[in-house]
Amino acid sequence: MSASSNTTWDRRTVLRAAMGLAAAGGLAACGGNTGRSSSGDRLVQMFHAYGEAGTEQAIKRYAKAYKDADVTTQWITSADYESKLFSSLLTDNAPDVFEFHPQIQMVKSGQVADLTDLIDPVKDDFNPADITSHTVDGKIYGVRMIDDPQFFFYRKSMLEKAEVEVPTTLDELMEAAAKLTTGKVKGLYMGNDLHSVNDTLIWSAGAEHLDEKNQIAYHTDGVVEGLKKMRKLFTSGDLLLGAPTESWDPSSFNQGLCAIQFCGMWAMPAIQDALGDDWGVFPFPKVTDSGKQSVYNGGWSMFVNAKGKNVDAAKEYVKWLWIDQKKYQEDWATSYGFHIPPRASLAESATKLKSGNAAEGVRLFNEFGHFDNIGWTQAMRTAFEDVFANCVRKNMDPEAALDKCDTAVNRELKKLFG
Repeated sequence: MSASSNTTWDRRTVLRAAMGLAAAGGLAACGGNTGRSSSGDRLVQMFHAYGEAGTEQAIKRYAKAYKDADVTTQWITSADYESKLFSSLLTDNAPDVFEFHPQIQMVKSGQVADLTDLIDPVKDDFNPADITSHTVDGKIYGVRMIDDPQFFFYRKSMLEKAEVEVPTTLDELMEAAAKLTTGKVKGLYMGNDLHSVNDTLIWSAGAEHLDEKNQIAYHTDGVVEGLKKMRKLFTSGDLLLGAPTESWDPSSFNQGLCAIQFCGMWAMPAIQDALGDDWGVFPFPKVTDSGKQSVYNGGWSMFVNAKGKNVDAAKEYVKWLWIDQKKYQEDWATSYGFHIPPRASLAESATKLKSGNAAEGVRLFNEFGHFDNIGWTQAMRTAFEDVFANCVRKNMDPEAALDKCDTAVNRELKKLFG
């Protein structure tokens, strides 16, 4: 499910806003009470505005079906959802329930409630990586709603005409981009700021963001080599830059502005409508011989505000909707763009994901997927984005850029882990 975008916000992969960065201020609720409470409890849930038609109506329809509380939905249409959310959490108008990504700061500050008791009875039915990415000191914070794998989409006819094979290495991707660039068509689009591929570059170079001891693991020779190749690609003239929409939106690909685009599985129905069967998908290619192709598995999760006025009632609502109501969970995952349900039982029964490119997306998710590290904070993410800005866009020495990043990341690690 896509969302509003600016140059710094990709709802699935790029930004995780830091606690404390948001300015204080209230946030008025949008929409009316949609539940039918017999208990008198009133709850507020907050979502960012998804781009696909029907999503707002679906969330409000689910809430209306809940009988044990009046549930009001705040549907945030501006592009700065993170700042709106965290501003609201500092006020008396804070939501009881909100969607976001796993962030260790929220756990350490006591902002999100422990949901282990809700998830434990069905824990084995969740993707183990989704459990791990939401776990701190053995406790689970947040219920995963959808998993969103991201990969490259390509036009079969364009590759066939240019006699280009599907790339499996970054060198091959660069060569393909050059051959596919013709006239008004660019060979490749990875977003206007390239931030959508930051994580996959690390993994495809055979590295990780942090190791098991929460120490830097991204500063490797492979990542340095990958950054140098990205600089070469950036200056090649084969990248689409200044596109009318960000990479989460498939419009550039659908309109023929590029032959290959990095995007998410959520875009598959729109691409199918626009291009028929003239497209396929492949993972981010391996950067070095010791690397491996990779797929970023983003997604969204539901959290309970531990500092709210109705914590117990909020937990009951989250349990009802995101654990008990499988029909709504499958509807949310497959009716408004394609996503993989985090529940194994639902993923196995989701018929829309069993054929064609959707099935291939699931295969890539299972074979090459990587999930967020809850200890990789927004400040760390921003520091690595600066690496791309400095050495890919501005030609700074990659080692110097990574050294600068190391300083910022180590400062954050010391705050979090001592």
